[in-house]
Amino acid sequence: MTINKELPLRKLLKFRHAWIAWLVLLVAVTATLLLWQVSIRLVEDRTEAHFRTQSLQLKTAIEERLLNYEQVLAGSSGLFAVAGDVTRDQWRDYVAKIDIDRYYPGIQGIGFVQRIGVRDMADHISSVRGEGVYNYLVKPLGTGPYYYPMVYLEPGNNRNRRALGYDAFSDPVHRVAMERARDEALPTVTGSVVLVQEAMAEDQAGFLMYYPVYQGGEIPEIRAERRMMLAGYVFSAFRMNNLIDGIVGLISPFLDVRIYDSGVVGRDTLMYGSNLGSLDDDASFELSQTISHGGRDWLLQTRSTPAFDFLAADPRPPIVLGSGLAISLLMCLFVLALIRSRLIAQTSAGRYRAITEGAANVTLVMDRHGAPLYASPSSRDILGFNPDNVTILEFQELVHQEDWAPLQRGFAEAIRAPGKQMPVVRARIRDAEGQWRDMEGTYTAMLTVPGVNGVVLSLRDLTQLKAAQSELHRLAFYDPLTGLANRQLFRDRLNHAVRRCRRNGEPAALMLLDLDGFKRINDTLGHDAGDELLQQVAQWLEGCVREEDSVARLGGDEFVVLLSRISGPDAATKVAETILRRLCQRIRLNDHEVGITVSIGITMIPHDSEDTGTLMKYADLAMYRAKELGRNNYQFFTPAMNIKAARRLLQQEELSAALDGDRFVLHYQPKIDLASERVIGVEAFLRWHHPEKGLVSAQQFIHLAEETGLIVQLGELALRQACIQVQALERAGFESLKMAVNLSVRQLTDSGFLDMVRQVITETGVSPERLELEMPAELLNEDPRMLRELLVSLNDLGVCLILDDFGTGSCSLVALQQLPLDVIKIDHRFIRDIPYNVSATDVASAVIALAKKLHLTVVAEGVETLQQLSFLKSAGCAQCQGNLFSYPLDEDALIGFLIRQYEKPLIS
Repeated sequence: MTINKELPLRKLLKFRHAWIAWLVLLVAVTATLLLWQVSIRLVEDRTEAHFRTQSLQLKTAIEERLLNYEQVLAGSSGLFAVAGDVTRDQWRDYVAKIDIDRYYPGIQGIGFVQRIGVRDMADHISSVRGEGVYNYLVKPLGTGPYYYPMVYLEPGNNRNRRALGYDAFSDPVHRVAMERARDEALPTVTGSVVLVQEAMAEDQAGFLMYYPVYQGGEIPEIRAERRMMLAGYVFSAFRMNNLIDGIVGLISPFLDVRIYDSGVVGRDTLMYGSNLGSLDDDASFELSQTISHGGRDWLLQTRSTPAFDFLAADPRPPIVLGSGLAISLLMCLFVLALIRSRLIAQTSAGRYRAITEGAANVTLVMDRHGAPLYASPSSRDILGFNPDNVTILEFQELVHQEDWAPLQRGFAEAIRAPGKQMPVVRARIRDAEGQWRDMEGTYTAMLTVPGVNGVVLSLRDLTQLKAAQSELHRLAFYDPLTGLANRQLFRDRLNHAVRRCRRNGEPAALMLLDLDGFKRINDTLGHDAGDELLQQVAQWLEGCVREEDSVARLGGDEFVVLLSRISGPDAATKVAETILRRLCQRIRLNDHEVGITVSIGITMIPHDSEDTGTLMKYADLAMYRAKELGRNNYQFFTPAMNIKAARRLLQQEELSAALDGDRFVLHYQPKIDLASERVIGVEAFLRWHHPEKGLVSAQQFIHLAEETGLIVQLGELALRQACIQVQALERAGFESLKMAVNLSVRQLTDSGFLDMVRQVITETGVSPERLELEMPAELLNEDPRMLRELLVSLNDLGVCLILDDFGTGSCSLVALQQLPLDVIKIDHRFIRDIPYNVSATDVASAVIALAKKLHLTVVAEGVETLQQLSFLKSAGCAQCQGNLFSYPLDEDALIGFLIRQYEKPLIS
């Protein structure tokens, strides 16, 4: 349907004209939507029924498969009842005849677990090795009195041979199932396990089914007799993916299937997942069923997948919706066509006013003499004049006298070229409040156009545009928080100062300032308090320099001052001292009074350099030198600083390359219990195998690692190696030794530290109770709430928490009471002066007494003489370590040391 030019479609569709058409459309669309919903519901009901059928069939198939496997084990148990002792060859022939690969998919092997007494262990191992299993060994070894190694496991492939000798009874998951099978004389299924024969890259959830075998072949009636007469177990090992994939693929290939152990949904209990669900973890249908077999409950979850939904999709609902909407629209258009005939005619009166009513510009129409005839309604909003009174206004009085002549020339040119739009002219126009507004406009002569009959001047207000441009300039070149020049503007000023110094030879100075301790204020009092402090510092700095000097904020808590036209370094020194005095004061922020200081680096222009980038670098080096010298001071740049920075960069590159090249090792210093005079643990020390310097201790590079952030990677490496060494010590027979690992404040305050510790403990399999984390005393200066949350989380993991270097810095007694600490270490500087320094002995005695009151263990480090040891024992110190007992040792030397200490006490 086409609409006549004289009847806009918008007007035709207005409710007062087309209400009948809208009513017809509403009724038709409502009926269409109802039919569409009915069709959708019918399709959903059919799809849900299909889904439930597949889910129930899947549960039945899994139960039948498990029952078949139970019958296989019952037959294997009967072999022992008939034959008595079954040889390895007989077992191999029996399993081969069963042909599990063809008839029982999912079974990884059928085996026999034999109960062996401790006294029969040697004969048992010798007998199995005599049967051709040359590397047979029962593992892991426990305390007895019986072991349950896997003696037979067929088929005898490489994967299954890895499980021979494994004592499944040592694993709590296996033990629960084996004890239940023994006591109830029924097949029993284990919980979720990773099979011993699994390769690391192929591990998946599995389980075992055990069937008891009793001596004599008969099942004793009494539980006590069953335990005495147990000869072993026949078992089957299953990989869940191999077992379930075939069933799922046959019955429900387009369902997302998950099986959870013990009927509990969770990542740790997930035994099987087909992983066919949607990425949004959203399903149209879901059903949970319980499979009970062998004393075990499995939760079977089936969910529909996008593929299932696609195959079950039905085209009828979209067809119903599309055809219904099309019919509804056609009916509405038909009614509109009937209404259209009544609305074709309309007058053109007021059309010109309607065009200009909502215009954002001011439109003026003047006669050929320049007298105003008409003003658009927008002149009220923009200039504040009543457009109805335009004819009595003196236009010349509203225009700035300097801009009147250009406006007159534009008017004359428009008269000479009717119908042509003239070039843009600019003028300042006075509004009703007497304020000048910047405007631009164009003339168009339309003297012969009906309805206009004049010269049209269209004016656009530029006031807001210029204000926006001014604001953009401020945002681009000035810091929004302090109002100081930002980095970009300051670089321009610095370039200008360098060119001026190069031209006339007058010196200038560049000063880089960094607030001391600003991060702590920001973290403890909040960013609002930090912003308030930065604003105050900006005001103080501007009051310390002249008007011709420049102050800028580079970002964060870094400020920069450019002193132009100074006499020399002495003048820069006076300004630096003024700034130090002005900023070294206390300020109240958020009801807290805090003190601030500043470190200043100074470089001279053009003496030090004429390159702006180099000058900024030199000032930065001088500022860091001021930080190193205790802060709250200023330092001038010297060439030695540049050499030191280059050397530091080289050291950083060497350290990073060493980390990539795995050139770090751990050495271990034993820790002695003074009561038992035995080694109870070791402390790990990081060492760097430098290609030129040899073995480098951590004291020589740890500070650089903290500054560069490499300490986070080094800390993870040290913790991981220490955990691996704990496992190695356990295999060597030292099961009770603890491993202490040193941490830095930078590591502990890293956001990913806690997750890293959990990941390393999980991946290495170390028991958390075997780990001791040593934290420096300066950690107590961090945010108390953050610190407590971190230490409580570590304590919940089960690791031992040690406060190192106790006695140095600000060690709060309140923190010792509130934080979950286990051990404190007396700083070696106090131990070093015992017994010759009375203060040192008093401090050590006080620390030991305080620790006893707080129920904390005390460790003294750095013990090197018998006099120190004697004093510490008499004072009640619990543990010691130091060169008196042993220097830090590598892995091999540590094992030898531990073996010798069991032969001879370390303390005589």
